Amino acid sequence: MRQYVQEIQKRKDLLVYLVKSGLKAENRNSYLGYFWWLLDPLLNVLVYYFLVGVLLDRGGDNFAVFLVIGLVAWRWINTTVNSSAKAILKYSSIINQVYLPKAIFPMTITSTQLINFAFGLIIIASFLVATGTVPGWQIVFLPVIILIQYLFLLAISLFLAYVSVFIRDIDNVMTHVTRVFFYASPIIWEGGRLGPAAEDNLWIEILVTVNPIAHIVTGYRDILMEQSMPDWTGLLLIGFFSIVAIVLLIYYYSRNEHKIIKAL
Repeated sequence: MRQYVQEIQKRKDLLVYLVKSGLKAENRNSYLGYFWWLLDPLLNVLVYYFLVGVLLDRGGDNFAVFLVIGLVAWRWINTTVNSSAKAILKYSSIINQVYLPKAIFPMTITSTQLINFAFGLIIIASFLVATGTVPGWQIVFLPVIILIQYLFLLAISLFLAYVSVFIRDIDNVMTHVTRVFFYASPIIWEGGRLGPAAEDNLWIEILVTVNPIAHIVTGYRDILMEQSMPDWTGLLLIGFFSIVAIVLLIYYYSRNEHKIIKAL
């Protein structure tokens, strides 16, 4: 495994190149180009604000900020999960000609979307300024939550990229799985904004309690709009188990990469 990690370190220039090329390819043929990195999360917020806040009248205090934090954090999760299934498959022609550590491809996906998320933070900052919401000193912990989310998504990306080589249907299934998690997580709602029937539902309470996405999104809101400390127990557990999963997956990659070559 140590040799495999050293191979990845030797290829760090390739990783940087793939991240750059991935960013350029996203909006290569559009008229607005890189402006979509800002426009896309902004339009998402406007659409859901109209649906939830205006049509359904289910918004609340400072709902615009509540919504933009949830949607920007979710966008990173959604794009990473849905792109990871093809992380290795789309480079199959290169992989069949040159030896490369295959784990580098899901790493590229997660890192590319991290940069997209950084542009989403500009939209969040704009909403904070526009609504007069001032984060407290707890904002110093923002990089920690970003790191935990990065580790969480990297573990998922490594897993999906490997499994999808052998089970191609994963790509189609994940589209529906992410949709379920979107509505099962406090992206556009929170516990206190649910109806009475939902608040008394034990399954919904369990779903929010054990759902890692709920902990991450709520952590961002605690720091950026509630001026309070996040639930470190849940977040640190997510970070710990993500690191364990990454180590195990890298080890598995190092032992089974020949199977990927045969399957491609």
